[in-house]
Amino acid sequence: MILLHDYWRSSSAYRVRMALNLCGLAYERAAVDLLSGAQKAADNLARNPQGLVPTLELDGLVLTQSLAIIEYLHDSGRGSFLPPDAAGRARVRALAHAVAMEIAPICNLSVRAHVQRLTGGTYTAEDWQRHYITQGLAALEVMLDSPATGRFCHGDAVTLADLCLVPQIYNAERVGLDVTSHPRIARIVTELRDIPALAAAHPDKVKP
Repeated sequence: MILLHDYWRSSSAYRVRMALNLCGLAYERAAVDLLSGAQKAADNLARNPQGLVPTLELDGLVLTQSLAIIEYLHDSGRGSFLPPDAAGRARVRALAHAVAMEIAPICNLSVRAHVQRLTGGTYTAEDWQRHYITQGLAALEVMLDSPATGRFCHGDAVTLADLCLVPQIYNAERVGLDVTSHPRIARIVTELRDIPALAAAHPDKVKP
């Protein structure tokens, strides 16, 4: 049995759900409610010492960090999320990291809540997200201005970069950002959302 410990609205968990679906793997989900603080409970910390989601139990392993999990699925032959050439892999990782390491971490739940506490609510969590998501997507739009961009972020196959982009756009739209101001990103995400395996992983499809 493959078991995914996730939260329905977590960007990181969303990435892994899409990857598992693309691999055609059947898995069960165990909810970790971030709003109630379940990520800091002893059972989740035993699986994931960072107190985060997702955690994937697979092949007798307990895997954490969404990008590492997706690369494990790639490396173990279950899916294909990186190009075969070194230059292509470097580009895909750069695009993925621009989202997963630059935008997402400073917009996650714990950071947003901390900012709101520090400012006494004068700077809201939504204000914070809009600022950093706007800045990050503007840079990503320029990075996608490349002959290597195809139907998706890199060529015509879904890669690690696309799995990072889709949840980030979901978050951008939740805080009222107009993604159509980034035409390359908007076009790619429209294409990605039409893929059944990705659509099935959408938070609205898995929420409690």
